[in-house]
Amino acid sequence: MLADKVVQSSLRAAYGETLVELGHQNPNIVVLDADLSCSTQTQKFAKVFPERFFNIGIAEQDAMGVAAGLSTCGKIPFVSTFAMFATGRAWEQIRNSIAYPNFNVKIVATHGGVTVGEDGASHQALEDVSIMRSIPHMTVIVPADSLETREAIKFAASYKGPVYIRIARSSIPEIFIEGDYSFNFPKANILTEGMDVTIVSNGETVHETLKCAKMLATKGILAEIINVPVVKPLDEETIIKSAKKTGAVVTIENHSIIGGLGSAISECLSENCPILIKRIGVKDQFGQSGKDTQLMAEYGLIAEKFIEDVIELIKKK
Repeated sequence: MLADKVVQSSLRAAYGETLVELGHQNPNIVVLDADLSCSTQTQKFAKVFPERFFNIGIAEQDAMGVAAGLSTCGKIPFVSTFAMFATGRAWEQIRNSIAYPNFNVKIVATHGGVTVGEDGASHQALEDVSIMRSIPHMTVIVPADSLETREAIKFAASYKGPVYIRIARSSIPEIFIEGDYSFNFPKANILTEGMDVTIVSNGETVHETLKCAKMLATKGILAEIINVPVVKPLDEETIIKSAKKTGAVVTIENHSIIGGLGSAISECLSENCPILIKRIGVKDQFGQSGKDTQLMAEYGLIAEKFIEDVIELIKKK
């Protein structure tokens, strides 16, 4: 069941609160941050468990290395910073010190995509999902609301191996209802059933796909909306089944169209069910400074913008 009312909530706050909950349950949970605990909301954990919180400072490579070391001692490290710095500045440490030995480190990166806002292109990670899904052993998750964030963090704590979770800076609408949602790794969620087109998304753009489905329904078009929180490993079965039913697939993401969710879906379908596909996201370009809502519109990530792309793809069937 999906939420009826539009209630905005912070994924970062949900992350911080869930860390505290997990900290009470498991003394092996430790948290590291790169001098951004206020922004990432790991400060919530630091206040309750100061002896298990480590501010490594503006030294992201060191943070990943320390997390790797702690994992060899039986700890379950959650290490956080902005997505740009986690996946960009510390890529080698993630690859060689965490993923290669398959260590039990959880990287929870905030401020992904253009919705970072006024900080501009230097802080807007549009390549992070692409970078992380290309690394062997790495699980990649992009939750769509605060409830899914909570469940994804709990899953990561119980999962053995490296995990990358990307959460948004901005507050976004709640999609799921407490008690009616479970994080069923690595399954995708069919949010609405349809027969004319499949629209696949994750993160902040899931809410926009649901808006688009309602707009399409007024035109007599039934869209099947699929939320894909787990980009890697991909739930290929659900995607292929829907694609065969509708005959056309549109992917929408707050990320570059190169290497992210759209690429993962395209790779899956090209090998298993060649079909019409349209990828919607940030094209081969950098972001820019602006309010998050303005940037979503500028890059065509809102329903009012991408509905025409959906309709055009359906016409080609």
